[in-house]
Amino acid sequence: MRALLSVWDKTGLLDFARGLESLGFELVASGGTARSLAEAGVAHLDVADVTGFPEMLDGRVKTLHPRIHGGILANRSEDSHLAALRAHDIVPIDLVVCNLYPFSSDPSIELIDVGGPTMVRAAAKNHHHVGVVTSPSQYGVILEELRESGQLSDITRHELARAAFAHTAAYDADIVAWMDRGGAIGPTPETLDEVVPMTLHLTLERASVVRYGENPHQIGARYRVAGTAPWWDAVLQHAGSALSYLNLFDADAAWRLVHELAADAPGLAAVAIIKHANASGAAVATTLHDAFNKALDADPQSAFGGIVAVGGEVDNELATLIAAGPQADVIIAESFTDDAIATLITRRKATRLLSAPSPEPLGRSIRTFGNTALVQNADELLVPVNAWRCVTDLQPTPEQLRDLALAWRVCARTTSNAIVLARGGVAVGIGAGQQSRVVAAGIAAAKAGEKAVGSAASSDAFFPFADGLESLTSVGVTAVVQPGGSVRDAEVIAAANAARIVMMLTGERHFRH
Repeated sequence: MRALLSVWDKTGLLDFARGLESLGFELVASGGTARSLAEAGVAHLDVADVTGFPEMLDGRVKTLHPRIHGGILANRSEDSHLAALRAHDIVPIDLVVCNLYPFSSDPSIELIDVGGPTMVRAAAKNHHHVGVVTSPSQYGVILEELRESGQLSDITRHELARAAFAHTAAYDADIVAWMDRGGAIGPTPETLDEVVPMTLHLTLERASVVRYGENPHQIGARYRVAGTAPWWDAVLQHAGSALSYLNLFDADAAWRLVHELAADAPGLAAVAIIKHANASGAAVATTLHDAFNKALDADPQSAFGGIVAVGGEVDNELATLIAAGPQADVIIAESFTDDAIATLITRRKATRLLSAPSPEPLGRSIRTFGNTALVQNADELLVPVNAWRCVTDLQPTPEQLRDLALAWRVCARTTSNAIVLARGGVAVGIGAGQQSRVVAAGIAAAKAGEKAVGSAASSDAFFPFADGLESLTSVGVTAVVQPGGSVRDAEVIAAANAARIVMMLTGERHFRH
Protein backbone atom coordinates (compact mmCIF):
# COMPACT_ATOMS: atom_id res chain seq x y z
CA MET A 1 0.00 0.00 0.00
CA ARG A 2 1.21 3.50 -0.77
CA ALA A 3 0.30 6.81 0.87
CA LEU A 4 1.05 10.23 -0.58
CA LEU A 5 1.62 12.98 2.00
CA SER A 6 1.67 16.66 1.06
CA VAL A 7 0.40 18.96 3.81
CA TRP A 8 0.74 22.58 4.79
CA ASP A 9 -0.63 22.08 8.31
CA LYS A 10 1.80 19.61 9.84
CA THR A 11 -0.10 19.17 13.10
CA GLY A 12 0.13 15.47 14.06
CA LEU A 13 1.94 14.65 10.82
CA LEU A 14 4.83 12.66 12.29
CA ASP A 15 2.68 10.47 14.52
CA PHE A 16 0.30 9.82 11.63
CA ALA A 17 3.15 8.99 9.25
CA ARG A 18 4.70 6.59 11.76
CA GLY A 19 1.28 5.00 12.28
CA LEU A 20 0.90 4.44 8.54
CA GLU A 21 4.44 3.10 8.32
CA SER A 22 3.73 0.58 11.08
CA LEU A 23 0.71 -0.62 9.09
CA GLY A 24 2.90 -1.38 6.08
CA PHE A 25 2.32 1.74 4.01
CA GLU A 26 5.08 3.00 1.75
CA LEU A 27 5.20 6.76 2.20
CA VAL A 28 5.69 9.29 -0.60
CA ALA A 29 6.09 12.95 0.35
CA SER A 30 6.71 16.29 -1.33
CA GLY A 31 8.34 19.60 -0.46
CA GLY A 32 8.17 20.67 3.16
CA THR A 33 6.36 17.49 4.16
CA ALA A 34 9.29 15.41 2.89
CA ARG A 35 11.73 17.63 4.78
CA SER A 36 9.77 17.20 8.02
CA LEU A 37 9.75 13.42 7.64
CA ALA A 38 13.47 13.37 6.83
CA GLU A 39 14.33 15.47 9.89
CA ALA A 40 12.32 13.08 12.07
CA GLY A 41 13.93 10.00 10.51
CA VAL A 42 10.70 8.68 8.99
CA ALA A 43 11.45 6.57 5.90
CA HIS A 44 9.82 7.82 2.72
CA LEU A 45 10.24 8.40 -1.01
CA ASP A 46 10.46 11.91 -2.33
CA VAL A 47 7.95 12.78 -5.07
CA ALA A 48 10.89 13.47 -7.38
CA ASP A 49 12.07 9.88 -6.81
CA VAL A 50 8.69 8.65 -8.06
CA THR A 51 8.27 11.01 -11.01
CA GLY A 52 11.90 11.07 -12.09
CA PHE A 53 11.50 14.81 -12.46
CA PRO A 54 12.68 17.46 -9.98
CA GLU A 55 10.49 20.11 -8.41
CA MET A 56 10.58 23.30 -10.45
CA LEU A 57 9.32 26.88 -10.60
CA ASP A 58 9.91 27.42 -6.86
CA GLY A 59 7.77 24.38 -6.03
CA ARG A 60 4.81 25.34 -8.24
CA VAL A 61 5.28 22.09 -10.15
CA LYS A 62 6.07 18.91 -8.25
CA THR A 63 3.06 16.54 -7.99
CA LEU A 64 1.47 17.36 -11.36
CA HIS A 65 2.75 14.24 -13.09
CA PRO A 66 1.22 11.02 -14.54
CA ARG A 67 3.18 8.84 -12.10
CA ILE A 68 1.35 10.62 -9.27
CA HIS A 69 -2.09 11.19 -10.76
CA GLY A 70 -2.15 7.88 -12.61
CA GLY A 71 -1.60 6.18 -9.26
CA ILE A 72 -4.42 8.20 -7.67
CA LEU A 73 -7.01 8.07 -10.47
CA ALA A 74 -6.72 4.46 -11.65
CA ASN A 75 -10.01 2.57 -11.36
CA ARG A 76 -8.90 -0.70 -9.81
CA SER A 77 -11.97 -2.50 -11.14
CA GLU A 78 -11.06 -1.70 -14.77
CA ASP A 79 -8.57 -4.13 -16.34
CA SER A 80 -7.48 -1.49 -18.86
CA HIS A 81 -6.57 0.92 -16.04
CA LEU A 82 -4.51 -1.74 -14.27
CA ALA A 83 -2.81 -2.64 -17.54
CA ALA A 84 -1.91 1.03 -18.08
CA LEU A 85 -0.34 1.18 -14.60
CA ARG A 86 1.76 -1.90 -15.36
CA ALA A 87 2.78 -0.61 -18.77
CA HIS A 88 4.06 2.65 -17.32
CA ASP A 89 5.40 1.17 -14.09
CA ILE A 90 3.05 3.28 -11.93
CA VAL A 91 2.36 2.16 -8.36
CA PRO A 92 -1.26 2.71 -7.21
CA ILE A 93 -1.73 5.25 -4.39
CA ASP A 94 -4.21 4.10 -1.77
CA LEU A 95 -4.24 7.12 0.55
CA VAL A 96 -3.77 10.82 -0.23
CA VAL A 97 -3.05 13.04 2.77
CA CYS A 98 -3.24 16.68 1.75
CA ASN A 99 -4.38 20.00 3.21
CA LEU A 100 -4.03 23.25 1.34
CA TYR A 101 -2.08 26.46 1.73
CA PRO A 102 -3.81 28.70 4.33
CA PHE A 103 -5.02 31.20 1.75
CA SER A 104 -7.58 32.95 3.99
CA SER A 105 -4.95 33.76 6.64
CA ASP A 106 -2.72 35.75 4.29
CA PRO A 107 -4.22 35.97 0.80
CA SER A 108 -1.70 36.25 -2.02
CA ILE A 109 -0.95 34.82 -5.45
CA GLU A 110 1.68 32.48 -3.99
CA LEU A 111 -0.84 30.93 -1.60
CA ILE A 112 -3.17 29.89 -4.42
CA ASP A 113 -2.53 26.16 -4.30
CA VAL A 114 -2.66 24.27 -7.59
CA GLY A 115 -1.16 20.84 -7.02
CA GLY A 116 -2.90 20.34 -3.67
CA PRO A 117 -6.49 20.81 -4.87
CA THR A 118 -5.71 18.68 -7.92
CA MET A 119 -4.55 15.77 -5.76
CA VAL A 120 -7.47 16.17 -3.35
CA ARG A 121 -10.06 16.26 -6.12
CA ALA A 122 -8.46 13.31 -7.92
CA ALA A 123 -8.50 11.19 -4.77
CA ALA A 124 -12.05 12.28 -3.90
CA LYS A 125 -13.26 11.43 -7.40
CA ASN A 126 -11.73 7.96 -7.11
CA HIS A 127 -12.91 7.42 -3.51
CA HIS A 128 -14.18 3.93 -4.30
CA HIS A 129 -10.50 2.95 -4.28
CA VAL A 130 -8.62 5.80 -2.59
CA GLY A 131 -8.94 7.43 0.81
CA VAL A 132 -8.41 11.20 0.97
CA VAL A 133 -7.47 12.90 4.24
CA THR A 134 -7.72 16.70 4.38
CA SER A 135 -7.58 17.51 8.09
CA PRO A 136 -5.35 16.46 11.00
CA SER A 137 -8.57 15.91 12.98
CA GLN A 138 -9.17 12.82 10.80
CA TYR A 139 -5.83 11.13 11.54
CA GLY A 140 -6.88 9.28 14.69
CA VAL A 141 -10.06 7.84 13.18
CA ILE A 142 -8.19 6.75 10.03
CA LEU A 143 -5.48 4.93 11.95
CA GLU A 144 -7.99 3.27 14.25
CA GLU A 145 -10.04 1.90 11.35
CA LEU A 146 -6.96 0.74 9.44
CA ARG A 147 -5.66 -1.09 12.52
CA GLU A 148 -9.01 -2.77 13.14
CA SER A 149 -9.99 -3.63 9.55
CA GLY A 150 -6.84 -3.32 7.48
CA GLN A 151 -8.66 -0.98 5.10
CA LEU A 152 -11.09 1.93 5.03
CA SER A 153 -14.76 1.10 4.61
CA ASP A 154 -16.86 2.37 1.70
CA ILE A 155 -18.74 4.65 4.10
CA THR A 156 -15.54 6.13 5.51
CA ARG A 157 -14.09 6.79 2.05
CA HIS A 158 -17.38 8.39 1.00
CA GLU A 159 -17.38 10.69 4.06
CA LEU A 160 -13.73 11.58 3.50
CA ALA A 161 -14.42 12.43 -0.15
CA ARG A 162 -17.34 14.64 0.79
CA ALA A 163 -15.15 16.50 3.29
CA ALA A 164 -12.45 16.83 0.61
CA PHE A 165 -14.79 18.44 -1.93
CA ALA A 166 -16.06 20.79 0.79
CA HIS A 167 -12.42 21.64 1.58
CA THR A 168 -11.60 22.61 -2.00
CA ALA A 169 -14.93 24.43 -2.46
CA ALA A 170 -14.24 26.60 0.59
CA TYR A 171 -10.73 27.24 -0.66
CA ASP A 172 -11.93 28.42 -4.06
CA ALA A 173 -14.63 30.56 -2.39
CA ASP A 174 -11.92 32.33 -0.35
CA ILE A 175 -9.97 33.07 -3.54
CA VAL A 176 -13.03 34.47 -5.33
CA ALA A 177 -13.85 36.68 -2.33
CA TRP A 178 -10.26 37.97 -2.34
CA MET A 179 -10.50 38.73 -6.05
CA ASP A 180 -13.75 40.60 -5.37
CA ARG A 181 -11.83 42.76 -2.88
CA GLY A 182 -9.22 43.66 -5.49
CA GLY A 183 -6.98 40.59 -5.27
CA ALA A 184 -3.33 41.19 -6.08
CA ILE A 185 -4.15 44.73 -7.22
CA GLY A 186 -4.80 45.67 -3.61
CA PRO A 187 -7.70 47.29 -1.74
CA THR A 188 -9.93 49.49 -3.85
CA PRO A 189 -12.64 51.96 -2.81
CA GLU A 190 -15.89 50.23 -1.89
CA THR A 191 -17.83 49.57 -5.06
CA LEU A 192 -21.12 47.98 -6.00
CA ASP A 193 -19.30 44.81 -7.04
CA GLU A 194 -17.55 44.58 -3.68
CA VAL A 195 -20.76 44.81 -1.66
CA VAL A 196 -22.84 42.73 -4.07
CA PRO A 197 -20.36 40.91 -6.36
CA MET A 198 -21.33 39.34 -9.66
CA THR A 199 -21.21 35.92 -8.05
CA LEU A 200 -21.28 35.09 -4.36
CA HIS A 201 -19.51 31.97 -3.10
CA LEU A 202 -20.12 30.96 0.48
CA THR A 203 -19.12 27.75 2.16
CA LEU A 204 -21.11 27.13 5.30
CA GLU A 205 -20.13 24.45 7.78
CA ARG A 206 -22.53 23.09 10.36
CA ALA A 207 -21.54 24.34 13.80
CA SER A 208 -24.36 22.80 15.86
CA VAL A 209 -27.73 21.14 15.50
CA VAL A 210 -30.45 23.04 17.33
CA ARG A 211 -33.34 21.57 19.28
CA TYR A 212 -35.70 22.26 16.36
CA GLY A 213 -36.39 24.95 13.75
CA GLU A 214 -38.87 27.80 14.07
CA ASN A 215 -41.49 25.19 14.98
CA PRO A 216 -41.05 21.76 16.61
CA HIS A 217 -41.83 19.90 13.36
CA GLN A 218 -38.92 21.64 11.58
CA ILE A 219 -35.28 20.54 11.65
CA GLY A 220 -32.74 23.29 12.25
CA ALA A 221 -29.03 23.90 12.68
CA ARG A 222 -26.58 26.75 13.14
CA TYR A 223 -23.95 27.15 10.42
CA ARG A 224 -20.90 29.37 10.23
CA VAL A 225 -18.96 30.61 7.24
CA ALA A 226 -16.13 28.10 6.82
CA GLY A 227 -12.88 29.30 8.32
CA THR A 228 -14.51 31.86 10.63
CA ALA A 229 -15.14 31.82 14.37
CA PRO A 230 -18.35 33.80 15.02
CA TRP A 231 -19.13 34.89 18.56
CA TRP A 232 -21.62 32.07 18.93
CA ASP A 233 -18.73 29.59 18.83
CA ALA A 234 -17.47 31.03 22.12
CA VAL A 235 -20.85 31.03 23.91
CA LEU A 236 -20.91 28.89 27.05
CA GLN A 237 -24.24 27.40 28.11
CA HIS A 238 -24.35 26.92 31.87
CA ALA A 239 -27.82 25.45 32.23
CA GLY A 240 -31.22 24.93 30.65
CA SER A 241 -32.70 23.07 27.71
CA ALA A 242 -31.01 22.73 24.33
CA LEU A 243 -31.16 25.86 22.20
CA SER A 244 -33.71 26.09 19.41
CA TYR A 245 -33.59 28.04 16.14
CA LEU A 246 -35.57 30.95 17.62
CA ASN A 247 -33.51 30.96 20.81
CA LEU A 248 -30.43 31.68 18.71
CA PHE A 249 -32.19 34.18 16.43
CA ASP A 250 -33.69 36.16 19.31
CA ALA A 251 -30.64 35.95 21.55
CA ASP A 252 -28.48 37.30 18.73
CA ALA A 253 -30.84 40.28 18.32
CA ALA A 254 -30.89 40.90 22.07
CA TRP A 255 -27.12 40.66 22.50
CA ARG A 256 -26.41 43.02 19.62
CA LEU A 257 -28.94 45.58 20.86
CA VAL A 258 -27.47 45.57 24.37
CA HIS A 259 -24.00 46.23 22.98
CA GLU A 260 -25.29 49.05 20.79
CA LEU A 261 -27.13 50.65 23.71
CA ALA A 262 -24.00 50.43 25.87
CA ALA A 263 -21.90 51.99 23.10
CA ASP A 264 -24.41 54.85 22.79
CA ALA A 265 -24.34 55.52 26.55
CA PRO A 266 -20.77 55.08 27.86
CA GLY A 267 -20.58 54.48 31.58
CA LEU A 268 -24.15 53.23 31.86
CA ALA A 269 -25.41 49.66 32.19
CA ALA A 270 -27.72 48.25 29.49
CA VAL A 271 -30.40 45.56 29.56
CA ALA A 272 -32.75 44.49 26.77
CA ILE A 273 -35.66 42.07 26.86
CA ILE A 274 -36.48 40.62 23.43
CA LYS A 275 -39.48 38.70 22.13
CA HIS A 276 -39.54 37.47 18.52
CA ALA A 277 -36.46 39.57 17.70
CA ASN A 278 -38.18 42.79 18.89
CA ALA A 279 -37.58 44.54 22.19
CA SER A 280 -40.41 44.45 24.71
CA GLY A 281 -38.26 46.66 26.92
CA ALA A 282 -34.79 48.19 26.90
CA ALA A 283 -33.04 50.48 29.33
CA VAL A 284 -29.78 52.10 30.32
CA ALA A 285 -29.15 53.00 33.95
CA THR A 286 -26.37 53.40 36.49
CA THR A 287 -26.67 49.75 37.57
CA LEU A 288 -27.68 46.53 35.87
CA HIS A 289 -30.28 45.90 38.56
CA ASP A 290 -31.95 49.25 37.86
CA ALA A 291 -31.71 48.74 34.09
CA PHE A 292 -33.36 45.32 34.36
CA ASN A 293 -36.20 46.58 36.54
CA LYS A 294 -36.90 49.45 34.13
CA ALA A 295 -36.71 47.25 31.02
CA LEU A 296 -39.09 44.72 32.59
CA ASP A 297 -41.50 47.38 33.81
CA ALA A 298 -41.91 48.65 30.24
CA ASP A 299 -43.89 45.54 29.23
CA PRO A 300 -43.84 42.68 31.78
CA GLN A 301 -46.57 40.76 29.95
CA SER A 302 -44.62 40.50 26.68
CA ALA A 303 -41.44 39.58 28.56
CA PHE A 304 -42.82 36.11 29.34
CA GLY A 305 -40.88 33.52 27.33
CA GLY A 306 -38.47 36.17 26.04
CA ILE A 307 -34.74 36.76 26.03
CA VAL A 308 -33.08 38.79 28.78
CA ALA A 309 -29.77 40.30 27.62
CA VAL A 310 -27.57 41.77 30.34
CA GLY A 311 -24.62 43.95 29.36
CA GLY A 312 -22.41 42.79 32.20
CA GLU A 313 -22.18 40.12 34.90
CA VAL A 314 -25.26 38.58 36.49
CA ASP A 315 -24.71 38.46 40.25
CA ASN A 316 -26.98 36.75 42.76
CA GLU A 317 -28.98 39.91 43.45
CA LEU A 318 -29.77 40.38 39.77
CA ALA A 319 -30.42 36.64 39.34
CA THR A 320 -32.98 36.82 42.15
CA LEU A 321 -34.72 39.76 40.45
CA ILE A 322 -34.82 37.96 37.10
CA ALA A 323 -36.03 34.71 38.67
CA ALA A 324 -38.86 36.56 40.42
CA GLY A 325 -40.09 37.99 37.13
CA PRO A 326 -41.70 36.38 34.07
CA GLN A 327 -40.21 33.12 32.79
CA ALA A 328 -37.31 33.84 30.44
CA ASP A 329 -36.40 31.35 27.72
CA VAL A 330 -32.80 32.62 27.61
CA ILE A 331 -30.64 34.83 29.79
CA ILE A 332 -27.50 35.98 28.01
CA ALA A 333 -24.80 37.99 29.77
CA GLU A 334 -21.06 38.60 29.82
CA SER A 335 -20.77 36.24 32.79
CA PHE A 336 -22.60 34.74 35.78
CA THR A 337 -21.41 34.33 39.34
CA ASP A 338 -21.64 30.79 40.70
CA ASP A 339 -24.36 31.71 43.18
CA ALA A 340 -26.33 33.45 40.42
CA ILE A 341 -26.28 30.24 38.38
CA ALA A 342 -27.38 28.24 41.40
CA THR A 343 -30.28 30.63 42.05
CA LEU A 344 -31.45 30.58 38.46
CA ILE A 345 -31.15 26.79 38.14
CA THR A 346 -33.19 26.33 41.31
CA ARG A 347 -36.00 28.62 40.21
CA ARG A 348 -35.89 28.36 36.43
CA LYS A 349 -34.54 24.94 35.43
CA ALA A 350 -35.45 25.18 31.73
CA THR A 351 -34.03 28.67 31.20
CA ARG A 352 -30.89 28.65 29.06
CA LEU A 353 -28.06 30.55 30.75
CA LEU A 354 -25.50 31.79 28.23
CA SER A 355 -22.30 33.71 28.83
CA ALA A 356 -21.02 35.31 25.65
CA PRO A 357 -18.29 37.52 24.19
CA SER A 358 -19.01 40.70 22.25
CA PRO A 359 -20.65 40.06 18.86
CA GLU A 360 -18.73 40.65 15.66
CA PRO A 361 -20.12 43.18 13.12
CA LEU A 362 -22.98 41.85 11.03
CA GLY A 363 -21.36 42.46 7.64
CA ARG A 364 -23.22 41.19 4.57
CA SER A 365 -26.85 40.16 4.98
CA ILE A 366 -28.31 37.33 2.91
CA ARG A 367 -31.97 36.36 2.90
CA THR A 368 -33.18 33.45 0.80
CA PHE A 369 -36.53 32.33 -0.51
CA GLY A 370 -36.57 29.34 -2.83
CA ASN A 371 -33.83 29.73 -5.43
CA THR A 372 -33.62 33.49 -4.93
CA ALA A 373 -31.47 35.45 -2.50
CA LEU A 374 -31.48 39.11 -1.47
CA VAL A 375 -28.08 40.48 -0.48
CA GLN A 376 -27.19 43.78 1.17
CA ASN A 377 -24.66 45.28 3.54
CA ALA A 378 -25.61 45.63 7.19
CA ASP A 379 -28.02 48.36 8.32
CA GLU A 380 -25.93 50.75 10.37
CA LEU A 381 -26.94 54.00 12.02
CA LEU A 382 -24.70 56.19 9.90
CA VAL A 383 -25.94 59.66 10.85
CA PRO A 384 -24.73 60.66 14.35
CA VAL A 385 -27.03 62.47 16.74
CA ASN A 386 -25.05 65.69 16.42
CA ALA A 387 -25.82 65.67 12.69
CA TRP A 388 -29.59 65.45 13.15
CA ARG A 389 -31.56 68.52 12.03
CA CYS A 390 -34.07 70.22 14.31
CA VAL A 391 -36.97 71.51 12.17
CA THR A 392 -39.27 72.90 14.86
CA ASP A 393 -39.39 76.14 16.80
CA LEU A 394 -38.50 74.29 20.00
CA GLN A 395 -34.98 72.87 20.42
CA PRO A 396 -34.34 69.59 22.31
CA THR A 397 -33.02 69.58 25.85
CA PRO A 398 -30.02 67.31 26.60
CA GLU A 399 -32.40 64.89 28.34
CA GLN A 400 -34.74 64.78 25.36
CA LEU A 401 -31.83 64.25 23.00
CA ARG A 402 -30.63 61.27 25.05
CA ASP A 403 -34.09 59.71 25.02
CA LEU A 404 -34.47 60.41 21.30
CA ALA A 405 -31.16 58.64 20.66
CA LEU A 406 -32.29 55.62 22.70
CA ALA A 407 -35.66 55.50 20.95
CA TRP A 408 -33.98 55.81 17.54
CA ARG A 409 -31.58 52.94 18.28
CA VAL A 410 -34.30 50.60 19.50
CA CYS A 411 -36.60 51.61 16.64
CA ALA A 412 -33.92 50.75 14.07
CA ARG A 413 -33.78 47.22 15.52
CA THR A 414 -37.56 46.76 15.60
CA THR A 415 -39.68 45.20 12.87
CA SER A 416 -41.36 47.79 10.63
CA ASN A 417 -43.56 49.71 10.79
CA ALA A 418 -42.12 50.69 14.16
CA ILE A 419 -42.70 53.43 16.72
CA VAL A 420 -40.73 53.55 19.99
CA LEU A 421 -41.32 55.79 23.03
CA ALA A 422 -38.51 56.41 25.53
CA ARG A 423 -38.33 58.32 28.77
CA GLY A 424 -35.54 58.57 31.33
CA GLY A 425 -33.29 56.07 29.51
CA VAL A 426 -36.01 53.46 29.10
CA ALA A 427 -37.90 52.31 26.01
CA VAL A 428 -41.33 52.51 27.64
CA GLY A 429 -43.52 51.74 24.63
CA ILE A 430 -42.78 49.75 21.46
CA GLY A 431 -45.13 49.28 18.54
CA ALA A 432 -43.69 46.78 16.07
CA GLY A 433 -44.49 45.09 12.78
CA GLN A 434 -47.62 47.02 11.82
CA GLN A 435 -48.96 47.73 8.36
CA SER A 436 -50.09 51.17 9.57
CA ARG A 437 -47.76 53.67 11.24
CA VAL A 438 -50.75 55.14 13.09
CA VAL A 439 -51.55 51.72 14.55
CA ALA A 440 -47.87 51.24 15.53
CA ALA A 441 -47.99 54.60 17.31
CA GLY A 442 -51.18 53.60 19.10
CA ILE A 443 -49.67 50.32 20.29
CA ALA A 444 -46.52 52.06 21.54
CA ALA A 445 -48.60 54.66 23.40
CA ALA A 446 -50.88 52.01 24.91
CA LYS A 447 -47.91 50.03 26.21
CA ALA A 448 -46.31 53.15 27.64
CA GLY A 449 -49.50 54.22 29.40
CA GLU A 450 -48.87 57.12 31.78
CA LYS A 451 -45.15 56.94 30.98
CA ALA A 452 -45.93 58.35 27.53
CA VAL A 453 -46.32 61.79 29.08
CA GLY A 454 -43.06 63.68 28.57
CA SER A 455 -41.55 60.87 26.48
CA ALA A 456 -39.50 61.05 23.29
CA ALA A 457 -40.61 59.03 20.26
CA SER A 458 -38.97 57.68 17.12
CA SER A 459 -40.37 56.45 13.83
CA ASP A 460 -38.30 54.16 11.61
CA ALA A 461 -39.59 55.91 8.46
CA PHE A 462 -41.19 59.25 7.70
CA PHE A 463 -44.73 60.15 8.68
CA PRO A 464 -46.70 60.14 5.40
CA PHE A 465 -49.43 62.20 7.07
CA ALA A 466 -49.71 64.23 10.24
CA ASP A 467 -52.11 61.71 11.84
CA GLY A 468 -49.30 59.44 13.07
CA LEU A 469 -47.58 62.35 14.78
CA GLU A 470 -50.85 63.62 16.24
CA SER A 471 -51.56 60.22 17.81
CA LEU A 472 -48.26 60.61 19.67
CA THR A 473 -48.70 64.22 20.76
CA SER A 474 -52.20 63.39 22.02
CA VAL A 475 -50.73 61.08 24.70
CA GLY A 476 -48.08 63.55 25.84
CA VAL A 477 -45.02 62.88 23.66
CA THR A 478 -42.83 66.01 23.70
CA ALA A 479 -40.11 65.16 21.16
CA VAL A 480 -39.97 63.06 17.99
CA VAL A 481 -37.18 61.87 15.72
CA GLN A 482 -37.89 60.57 12.23
CA PRO A 483 -36.07 60.35 8.87
CA GLY A 484 -38.13 62.94 7.02
CA GLY A 485 -38.46 62.92 3.25
CA SER A 486 -42.24 62.81 2.86
CA VAL A 487 -43.94 65.09 0.35
CA ARG A 488 -45.99 66.23 3.38
CA ASP A 489 -43.02 67.02 5.63
CA ALA A 490 -44.13 70.64 5.86
CA GLU A 491 -47.56 69.53 7.06
CA VAL A 492 -46.05 67.21 9.66
CA ILE A 493 -43.60 69.87 10.88
CA ALA A 494 -46.46 72.34 11.17
CA ALA A 495 -48.37 69.84 13.30
CA ALA A 496 -45.31 69.45 15.54
CA ASN A 497 -45.03 73.22 16.00
CA ALA A 498 -48.76 73.47 16.68
CA ALA A 499 -48.38 70.85 19.42
CA ARG A 500 -45.31 72.68 20.82
CA ILE A 501 -43.02 69.67 20.57
CA VAL A 502 -39.49 69.08 19.26
CA MET A 503 -38.96 67.32 15.94
CA MET A 504 -35.59 66.07 14.66
CA LEU A 505 -34.91 64.72 11.18
CA THR A 506 -32.12 62.20 10.54
CA GLY A 507 -32.36 61.84 6.77
CA GLU A 508 -31.87 58.10 7.27
CA ARG A 509 -34.57 55.40 7.18
CA HIS A 510 -34.32 52.09 9.08
CA PHE A 511 -36.92 49.67 7.80
CA ARG A 512 -36.56 46.15 9.17
CA HIS A 513 -38.38 43.12 7.80
